[in-house]
Amino acid sequence: MTPSLSVSPRPAAWPVAVLLFSSSLWGLSWWPLKQFVAMGLSGPVLSLLAYGLVSLCTFMLLWRERAAWRSQTGLLLALALVGGWANTSFVYALMLGDVVRVMFLFYLSPVWSVLGGWLFLGERVRRRRIIAVALALTGLWFVIGGVRALQSPLSTADWLALSAGLAFAGNNLIARAAQAIPLRSKTVAVFLGCSVLALAAVLGQGAAVPAVSAPVLLAVLAYGFVWLLLATATWQYGVTHLESGRAGIVMVAELLVAVLSATWLGSEQMSPVEWLGSALIALAALVEATDAGEPGLPLVTVPKEST
Repeated sequence: MTPSLSVSPRPAAWPVAVLLFSSSLWGLSWWPLKQFVAMGLSGPVLSLLAYGLVSLCTFMLLWRERAAWRSQTGLLLALALVGGWANTSFVYALMLGDVVRVMFLFYLSPVWSVLGGWLFLGERVRRRRIIAVALALTGLWFVIGGVRALQSPLSTADWLALSAGLAFAGNNLIARAAQAIPLRSKTVAVFLGCSVLALAAVLGQGAAVPAVSAPVLLAVLAYGFVWLLLATATWQYGVTHLESGRAGIVMVAELLVAVLSATWLGSEQMSPVEWLGSALIALAALVEATDAGEPGLPLVTVPKEST
């Protein structure tokens, strides 16, 4: 007896729209993070408070759905670890470093997504997708300064951003493979992973959690239960219902939102060459997001037995 899947198709337009919404939230996330830095919170402490409080309140959802994900427990644990690292390292990098540089280093993730989908999931890398990746990488090269970017060593924020991008792509692959795991369980698992990793970072630093005033605690609660929960749930939905390579490139919209908002709302400036790079990255996202050459991933998979 071997398991087979009975599926109901769903157009890819809706998952793309949801993923674009999630990417916009993540792209704007630098702003509340910088506010928390001004309040005296570090990346690990903020992650511990925000993700930890949400995890405590939503753990029962994960436990209630244990019958659905029991057959893919290993994938659920991998999702918690990889997705947890993607979130916590991304948050910490944005709090430590320059927003634009962190975002562009992080956004090597589309390359990892395309390569990982090809290597581990057998996804076809078609000509259109190769063009999109080439456009994104060319734009990235322009934005980080070309050869000049290689002349300065990478900082802690840079390494965190690079590792977050790699983990982000890994999360996409795992979420796509773990079709038996409900969306709510995936979301809660990532929050639990973030909580555990943040706790390990706080303990590793040997620093006590600072006293948090009521207004700051309320701000952290709002950030965790509204911003992070919504961004993570829509992220998991999008990457579950799209090929990992396509999802990785669509999420380049996050980069554009971050760069534009950091330029308009923050103190960061971009040169004409950097604007050219951003335009190429935008074009790459458009090329991929408007590709109707392949169907979307099934919305529901129902295992059945066949001989």
